[in-house]
Amino acid sequence: MDHRPREHPMASAGRRGHSAVDQPIETTRGIRPSYDSERFGRISERVARFIGSWAFIAWMTVVILMWVAFNVFAPGGIQPDAYPFIFLTLLLSVQASYAAPLILLAQNRQTDRDRVQNQGDRQRNERMLANSDYLAREVASLRTSLGELATRDYVRSELRESLDAIMARLDQLKVDRRDLDSDVVGSPNSDEGRRTPTPDPDADPDNSPPG
Repeated sequence: MDHRPREHPMASAGRRGHSAVDQPIETTRGIRPSYDSERFGRISERVARFIGSWAFIAWMTVVILMWVAFNVFAPGGIQPDAYPFIFLTLLLSVQASYAAPLILLAQNRQTDRDRVQNQGDRQRNERMLANSDYLAREVASLRTSLGELATRDYVRSELRESLDAIMARLDQLKVDRRDLDSDVVGSPNSDEGRRTPTPDPDADPDNSPPG
């Protein structure tokens, strides 16, 4: 019977050349070249912007005319590209083959920027719409509250009108009381005109005037 301690499988795997779990795996570099896509994109945009300018058209026209003129009027021994200008055609084809992908790359970057900008604009518009709806609801609620509550000017006007009505009523009552008192005093059938002297019970009956 073997009493030797059993060896852990990971230890045996480590001796066999395999990496352990606690050790990072070494990454091997591939043959694919690495480049900065952002920098390459900026360069492509600059090239595409220059290709789409009038300066590029003018310089390209001048170069082609000079090339054609030199190969037409120069002596036959020093003409680098005689008619039908095959080398010039090759150069223009190479330029076009590189210009097209650069322009497409610049357009793709511009499309990505436009999409991000449109998303930001959409989010801002949604926030502004939500804020506008909230403000509209708040204004409507304030109008409803103000319509139900009496304002300070309204209360003042109502109190002033009530006070004027009370003062006018008091003045009318004073005038009516004055007129009533004057009518009572000047009337011949009033109680004062018909009032008779009351006999004195302590007076002497003999001194009373004859009946």
